[in-house]
Amino acid sequence: MKLKFCSLSSGSSGNCQYIKTENATILVDAGMSGKKIQEEISNIGEDPKNIDAIFITHEHSDHILGAGVLSRRLNIPIYANEETWEAMTQYIGKIKPENIKVLYDSTQIGDLFIQSFDISHDAAHPVGYNIFYANKKLSLVTDTGCVNETIINSILDSDLLLIESNHDEDMVIIGPYPWHLKKRVLGEFGHMSNDMAGNLLSKVIKKGTEIVLLGHLSKENNFPQLAYKTVESILKENSIEVNPGVCLDLTYRDRASKVYEV
Repeated sequence: MKLKFCSLSSGSSGNCQYIKTENATILVDAGMSGKKIQEEISNIGEDPKNIDAIFITHEHSDHILGAGVLSRRLNIPIYANEETWEAMTQYIGKIKPENIKVLYDSTQIGDLFIQSFDISHDAAHPVGYNIFYANKKLSLVTDTGCVNETIINSILDSDLLLIESNHDEDMVIIGPYPWHLKKRVLGEFGHMSNDMAGNLLSKVIKKGTEIVLLGHLSKENNFPQLAYKTVESILKENSIEVNPGVCLDLTYRDRASKVYEV
């Protein structure tokens, strides 16, 4: 069986990524209501009762809103590092002790190997994830205000990449946000711009990369077509062929993406 991936939602209104193989099903983040997450999983023809684990990137509400509900309702373990657990416990409610899993670096769920790596965001200890299945690698990087060698080295040689393409810098500067919020978005602990996403991808896309998905697009400071065209242009400037070539596509804040197979 191939590795299946679907972004159930990606954006400030909620983040939840669905990954499935023959012997394992996991979520990365659960930032919508538990009911909504279950509905979206059912809508792509899968059964929410088969979720084996939820992995949390950081404690902001758009990443954890439904985690506690799903854990209690479906008896699902939640994995997060120690600092994130300390920061989010009061928001997700009471969890069975056996479902509180402290992730120190990596773990195995069925035939999936999940490994975290540090990113840069205004949270207790935010992380991205690498997910390995057989000889395939999937990497998820959102909510980071800067790109460093740790991130680059962590996501090299990925077959599928979900990369934040949150905003257009000019739109943030001239947009309606108050100045303190503009500084947060544009700062090193904020979010990755379209240009940053394109430049990062130009460094890590290799011959084997099959699918690149742009995520966490801002409603106020971006347009889907702008994010796509900006990244596409940077990739082509770096001699990376797109559609045909690497499959470049979008995720959405208000609906699920296509189901991709690697």
